[in-house]
Amino acid sequence: MTIYTIGYEGKTLDEFCRQLVIRHIDALVDIRELPLSRKKGFSKTPLTAHLQAHDIQYVHVRALGTPRPMRQKLRASGDYETFFLEYEQHVQHQQNALRDTMRLAREQRICLMCFEASHTLCHRYQLSLHFIAAQFCVVHLH
Repeated sequence: MTIYTIGYEGKTLDEFCRQLVIRHIDALVDIRELPLSRKKGFSKTPLTAHLQAHDIQYVHVRALGTPRPMRQKLRASGDYETFFLEYEQHVQHQQNALRDTMRLAREQRICLMCFEASHTLCHRYQLSLHFIAAQFCVVHLH
């Protein structure tokens, strides 16, 4: 079982979707707390419509997003080590959402999405460790 992760930073909507189509993604799982973006096309409604045109389902899993206070603290401190530790504590309280996302990944080819281009600077990296522990292969798209 393979899951993919992707960040849309620096990508156009067409480039982003092309990466999903090439990998035959069935469902894009948005793991942003708030599915809004200043970048054109990447807020929930327009993104959903664009994905539907490519036969890709949009799924928003708010519970796996990074809570705003954590994002603000990271912006102020730049301390990724603490950020990942705190996000891990957050995920421990989101086991239903994690389980549901894993179930979806067993049924469909999914890609986890957030903003950051580099998975090493995003909570999707920490989240991917849970998938690896559950015997998934994780591929981070760039």
